[in-house]
Amino acid sequence: MSRLYEALQRADLERKTAPTSEADQVVDPAVIPRVGEPPEAKPEIDLEQIVPRAWKPSLAAFPTLADRGEGVEQFRSLRSRIYQARYEAPLKTILVSSGMPAEGKSFIVANLAMSLARNSVNNILLIDGDLRRPTLHSLLGAPNAPGLSEYLAGTAELTEIMQRDHAPIAGEAVGAGGAANLTFIPAGNCGDNSSELVANHRMEELIASVSPHFDWILIDSPPVLAVTDAVELSHAADAVLLIARGARTPYDVAQRAQASFSNSRILGFVMNDVKEIPRRGYNYYDYYRGPEANIQAKLVKDKQG
Repeated sequence: MSRLYEALQRADLERKTAPTSEADQVVDPAVIPRVGEPPEAKPEIDLEQIVPRAWKPSLAAFPTLADRGEGVEQFRSLRSRIYQARYEAPLKTILVSSGMPAEGKSFIVANLAMSLARNSVNNILLIDGDLRRPTLHSLLGAPNAPGLSEYLAGTAELTEIMQRDHAPIAGEAVGAGGAANLTFIPAGNCGDNSSELVANHRMEELIASVSPHFDWILIDSPPVLAVTDAVELSHAADAVLLIARGARTPYDVAQRAQASFSNSRILGFVMNDVKEIPRRGYNYYDYYRGPEANIQAKLVKDKQG
């Protein structure tokens, strides 16, 4: 027994005096970086430092700039439904997309952002994520660069790509300056590498940085069945709002668009240019008439989806 005891003592002494190997080192799990963990957000953004730009929005493109009227009321109705969706689950960042081009997604997202801004004291951020066919800067009458493309490429800082309209001066016609709490990020100078830019995960970094400063963040995106950009952008959003056009969007296209966002929360469809209300397959949350060619739109959701 004594020899065994002495052997154990020697082994214990050798173990204590031997150099600690890299494999034997105890690592504090708190300092181990997580695989794929996004970079820390940098929320130090002073919205007051954003240089105001002279926007010249078209009243034809923005019925929500009017003080009253059918377009104003109906976009308020859509806005109300968006607020209701927030009660169901946390909601701040919404991606707006469609299955095909020319379904009115840019028109809807721009006016929804304007309605949210003009009827609230909270800050609203509108982002043009359609790097292939940017439209929002034309609707707002705003500069298109620098913008999201430059930020994703790493050639511009976040505050450099953000815009706000100047406050209206005495005697000036009321424009977007009536919504001074609306901030806009244009698409920027887009090239042929938009897919690579939206897939580099800097969009998630952007949303994490701006999120503490805004109550709502709306992102316009390309048609999901045309390119993959919209699905990539949806990873940075809390939910997706889809746009379809009556008498133009085939039902199977709407189904495929919805299926493309199978990993996202889908708020529903805004049906544009609907002449007659469909009687089957839909549960109606809301409807409104837009000003563009007597557009009638409905926020609907497939009963099966």
